[in-house]
Formats: sequence, C-alpha cells, structure tokens
Amino acid sequence: MASIEGMNIIITGANSGIGYHMMMKLLSKGNRIMAVDKNTDVLCNVDGIIPFECDVSSKDGVDSIFDEASKHFDKIDLFVANAGFPYYESMDYVDWDRIDRIFRTNVHSPIYSYQSYVQHLNGRDGIFTITDSAMGLMGMPGFTLYTSTKFAVNGFQDAIRLEKGDNIQLTVLYPVATDTGFFKAASESDFERPFPVQTPEHVASSMICGIEKGKKRVFPCRLFSVAMFLFKIFPPIKWLYLSSEKRKFERFRNRL
Repeated sequence: MASIEGMNIIITGANSGIGYHMMMKLLSKGNRIMAVDKNTDVLCNVDGIIPFECDVSSKDGVDSIFDEASKHFDKIDLFVANAGFPYYESMDYVDWDRIDRIFRTNVHSPIYSYQSYVQHLNGRDGIFTITDSAMGLMGMPGFTLYTSTKFAVNGFQDAIRLEKGDNIQLTVLYPVATDTGFFKAASESDFERPFPVQTPEHVASSMICGIEKGKKRVFPCRLFSVAMFLFKIFPPIKWLYLSSEKRKFERFRNRL
C-alpha cells in the first residue's frame, strides 16, 4: 500500500462535498493541490492550496485546468475528476439544453480530462480517478438523467481499462447518496433522500484508501455491495427496494 504523500494533485468539484473532504485529507499529507470549482468562495479561505475557478463542462474549461497546472507542477501525479451534479425531477418535459448541460459536466468532462491527462503524462506513471455513483449501476426513480450520465461513465471506465497503458492507475468511486449539497442541487423542492445516506467524510476516506491500495473500484457503502449481491440471487428484494424509492418519488411529484 503506497501512501499519497508529496504528490501534485488536481481535484475538480473541490469547493464542497466529497471533493472538499478529499482535498482536506490529502492536504494534511503534505500534497500540493490545485482545487478546481466554478465557485471558489470556500477554497479561497483554505491555506496551502491553489484555488482555480473554472467551469469544467466545456473543452476550454478543462484545457484551462491543464494550462494552469503547468504553471505550478512539472507533472500531475493524481487527477481527481469529481465534479458533477444531479437533477431530481419528473421526465415530463422537452428540453435539449437541460440534457446537454448535465452530460457535458458528468460525462464529457471526465472523459476529456482523461484524454488530456494521458497526453500530459506521455508515458509517465499517474493516477486518474472518477467519482461515479451507485446509480451508475442501478437506475433510480427521479434521477433518470443523472443515472444515465453515471451509467455512461461506468461504461467508459469499463471499456478504457481494456485500452489504457499500465502506467495509469484508474480508480472509480461508487458512493451511495451522500449528505452534501447534492440534494439541494438536485431540486428546488424538498424530497425524501434515497436510502442509505453516507457522510462525505467517510466517502472521501474510503476513496483515498482505495487509491492507495491501487483498487480499480471503490464502494464506500458495504450495505450497497451486499444488496447488489442479494438483488442478483433474489430479485424480489430489488423490486421491494425500488418500489419504496418509487413511492418517495410519487410523493414528491404529488406535491408539485
């Protein structure tokens, strides 16, 4: 197990949630961190990091990350593609731009960041990580578009492993619902959270441990791992769980 110490690190979506807690834990290990977010109000008050305000949902935005990093680092040892956001909604509308917006942030950005990172390394060793979601393995009512983006990311990581060079470690995180600003970002109206919910501190610690152990995939919630096994051997359990989540969604839709 190799400890992440003294590395040059980029973390996107670092102003809050999982990204923020990963940043703080990695900062305490003597790493040099460039913390990226489209809002850096929190980051600007953290000593010892390089805050960088940027919208990662565009090619120019991702390119600017690597351009800025080149001013501070001769090499990026670890790139954490963590930025992303959800919608919690009823899919009863027609809006191309809304679909495009979430896919550009949650899918296009991490894929393009990976391509850019491979080019940056040019054969040198490096670590690339992506924050996916448990919803990238199982669809959830109310999160149709978010689930779609996370299924796309899961497909990307599955296929790219068959192509990537041995010099790149790829570690992907699959958290369940996490107690962050995730829920406020998902909807302007209150809604019942999916079960179970974990703390961002726990998820961040699990991810860092997984990276250090060289894991391909990190599942911070043991209950989810057990549930996925049970769903396969006894499908009625999955039906009961999703029925419960669907009832939450129906209550939300009826309040609108």
